[in-house]
Amino acid sequence: MAKSRHAELGLSDEQVLEMYRYMVLARKIDERMWLLNRAGKIPFVISCQGQEGIQIGTAFALDKEKDFLCPYYRDLGMVLVFGQTARDQMLSAFAKAEDPNSGGRQMPGHFGGKKYRILSGSSPVTTQMLHAVGVAYAAKLKGEDLVAVTSCGEGSSNQGDFHEACNFAGVHKLPVIFLVENNKYAISVPLDKQVAGGSVAARAQGYGFPGVKVNGNDPLEVYKVMKEAVERARRGEGPTLVEAESYRLVPHSSDDDDRTYRSREEVEEARKKDSIVQFRQYLLDVGVLTEDKEKELLAAIQKEVDEATEYSEQAPYPQPEDTYKHVYAE
Repeated sequence: MAKSRHAELGLSDEQVLEMYRYMVLARKIDERMWLLNRAGKIPFVISCQGQEGIQIGTAFALDKEKDFLCPYYRDLGMVLVFGQTARDQMLSAFAKAEDPNSGGRQMPGHFGGKKYRILSGSSPVTTQMLHAVGVAYAAKLKGEDLVAVTSCGEGSSNQGDFHEACNFAGVHKLPVIFLVENNKYAISVPLDKQVAGGSVAARAQGYGFPGVKVNGNDPLEVYKVMKEAVERARRGEGPTLVEAESYRLVPHSSDDDDRTYRSREEVEEARKKDSIVQFRQYLLDVGVLTEDKEKELLAAIQKEVDEATEYSEQAPYPQPEDTYKHVYAE
């Protein structure tokens, strides 16, 4: 019998099943947040839906004990693999005191936490790229074995910060990976009005390091490309720019109406290529997933999300005076 694709990549059946579990968990947390938002219980949602394959494929190629994440606001899947939980996400969505990212003071999607090796994100888009370069530069100066991975959307890859980060990392051959999650729309503006030439990966040539385009709906393909980029960085050969193509399945955020700039037919067509749909089929085909296993997995995820929601809704809000914590010198 021919080796399965995941076995060829050195991934066990247990690992790919775990990848699928994380993808579904991210989706179910996200869907729950939309329901809570529409019910008027939480103020804002910014989604990972459609990009789970990119995020899980990436996170599985990293060493959670050594490497750093400088994620962007859609990277729910990635931060779950690095140790945050469904409860953590809900505490953040409800802006409760126990929210690990900011104690309920930041908007959702601003992931961070020292114990998770996740550098807190800033609101201006693409600034996290410079932070990741700083982490990688410090590691190089100190002789530490770590890789920093940072991500953004294709829209914000047109910011000046992106150029400065790539250029500096290229000059100093830093152990950093720039991941652009190309979901085809920067808020309401399509790719062809954002990126001259249509390829973000092609830009890497100007910075003196490889640029790779990958099918973001295939977590195994993303894993393979990321694994190579990570090994390259560890060998001291410098950065890689990875452009992973997928599709944003929902509006830009809970404040956006995507019907004004794209047709329902286009979105429905994209749903057929959803990474979760495709990966599920692959796992069924190779016999790693069975209908019984799937039922069990979905029931466990449902319970996890329900308990996280219930706990977070009841949890205490921060004290008003906590607003001033970590803002001024004390």
